[in-house]
Amino acid sequence: MGKVVVVAAVSVDGFIADPSDGVGPLFDWYDNGPVAIAPGDPERTFHVTPQTAEVLDGWRNVGACVIGRRLFDLTDGWGDRPAAGDHVFVVTHSAPTDWSFASEAPFTFVTDGVHSAVEQACALAGDRDVSISAGDIGRQALDAGLVDEVMLNVAPAVFGTGVRFFGEIAKPPLLLENPTVVEGDRVLHLTYPVRKA
Repeated sequence: MGKVVVVAAVSVDGFIADPSDGVGPLFDWYDNGPVAIAPGDPERTFHVTPQTAEVLDGWRNVGACVIGRRLFDLTDGWGDRPAAGDHVFVVTHSAPTDWSFASEAPFTFVTDGVHSAVEQACALAGDRDVSISAGDIGRQALDAGLVDEVMLNVAPAVFGTGVRFFGEIAKPPLLLENPTVVEGDRVLHLTYPVRKA
């Protein structure tokens, strides 16, 4: 079985988006280097530093993603193509009835909670990894003890307010092990194993 990883680009002060869901400079590092890489969707190529390319190359091992309905709505399901992995599990209270790609897209709408979504994603991914979007869904997975690693791609920006990487932690403290640290250009990749009780 692969790992379950909560991941996102994040500001230095812990926000994955501003109050209007804008990401501003958080994704600048996706296009500031000489190495072309498409770690998820082959039609989405990034140009990054060699160090960042090595980190992103690990995303090729993602078999499935778990996201929340908010991210799904903001991206319109990335036009029916998962940003990483082969399938996306969307945690929602109700599945959309008017999404134009619903019949053919590799998306499953899960209405019985994050635990079920992660279970389904792990079953589909097999020995590959499962990526969980940060924010409320990531927080719920962390609170439920379903996460093996937390990966923050820290951009040198301070938002002051917005959507928190960890949402509102319900069961503090959450203890992590020492990180693996990779420095890119305009990004610091921090990967923390989650300390198991």
